[in-house]
Amino acid sequence: MSNDWRKMWADLGMDLEKHDEFLAPLPGIYQDLYLSQENRPKGMDFFDFVVGDIHGIRVRELVDHKSSGGKVVASFCVFVPDEITIAAEAASIGLCAGAQFPVPTGEKVLPRSLCPLIKASVGFKMDRICPYFQVADFVVGETTCDGKKKAWEILDEFIPTYVMELPQRKEEPDKKLWLEEIRRYKEKIENETGNEVTVEKLADAIKLVNRKRAALKRLYNARKADPAPISGKDALLISELAFFDDPSRFTEKVNTLCDELEERITKGEGISRKGAPRILVTGSPQPIPSWKLHAVIEGSGGVVVCEETCTGTRYFENTVREDGSTLDEHLAAISERGLGINCACFSPNEARVDDIIRLAREYRVDGVVYYNLQFCQPYSIEYRKVEKALQEAGMPVIKIESDFSDEDTGQLQTRLQAFLEMIER
Repeated sequence: MSNDWRKMWADLGMDLEKHDEFLAPLPGIYQDLYLSQENRPKGMDFFDFVVGDIHGIRVRELVDHKSSGGKVVASFCVFVPDEITIAAEAASIGLCAGAQFPVPTGEKVLPRSLCPLIKASVGFKMDRICPYFQVADFVVGETTCDGKKKAWEILDEFIPTYVMELPQRKEEPDKKLWLEEIRRYKEKIENETGNEVTVEKLADAIKLVNRKRAALKRLYNARKADPAPISGKDALLISELAFFDDPSRFTEKVNTLCDELEERITKGEGISRKGAPRILVTGSPQPIPSWKLHAVIEGSGGVVVCEETCTGTRYFENTVREDGSTLDEHLAAISERGLGINCACFSPNEARVDDIIRLAREYRVDGVVYYNLQFCQPYSIEYRKVEKALQEAGMPVIKIESDFSDEDTGQLQTRLQAFLEMIER
């Protein structure tokens, strides 16, 4: 580990001893889950490098950005508009939230009967082991569930936390509310940065983020092939890193990888055998480094070909219209894009059920794994309608409820192996 990085981490106020303890298992885990894969695309080398230096080079770029007078804005959710952040010349980053390590610390200020993503998020800041948290000037939260909106009050004790009020329906009054929240966030970021969000800057930022979404969509389209040219684990990793990396660089590297994948498809080459059980994962998000579910599915002979999650299609499928010519038109387009995301926080939410059925058909899946983070009530309750729709469509489905620990790995293997065997009969 670079001594330069250690000095940087110390300057950011990190707990170096606890940080070392947290990162110590990562190289071995990554070797076993990722680097050991056979016939892996060469284009994954860049993403391996990013993970290998996950708390180094990108953090240094953010520190340098701050040194030159810029701001760093951190968030957890796809509803927070990166376009506005970027148009204000601030750096936009996602935050660590997918590990078990900081959960016990989070439980010191939050109930144990709360989603592990929320407990991990707060725990990362309290433990001072995430440099992205430490370099951020403030955090943008959102009201996608009751647990989050109350947790932000606690998080605000440790880092300034701004909250966007997300409506729970998609009627006209809700659309007006969300548009006002978009405008309010624009004013917030302008006040924080001292930079005006102009028509030109916002138009450029919209195009930049749309290009990133288009690259991810191209990656997912490649996964429709049989055999799949890339593993679900690798595709998930790329989607997770989309929240961290420089958007222009990330887009370039994903498109370079897609060039290779499309060539592999032409040659009939894949990461898995042709005819392997094709799985759609839907439900709760899987923030980095939440790789357990995909590892078990693919270690049991299946291949994950699509994720209908916030770390999957919900992140990139909807783009922002680029035909606006005024600031109000651009803000309205950003608002429309947000309310086109079919998160379980909305009620009613029939459109998400429709999305799952559509994706299952587009990706020609053999079964659906409904992934629910423990104590995540919106997705847990919504399973009933999803299960019914899938059964009516003749699509096998299994519900998996888990957290970020490895304690239930054996149980998950038993259940998922049985599910895959049932599909192949």
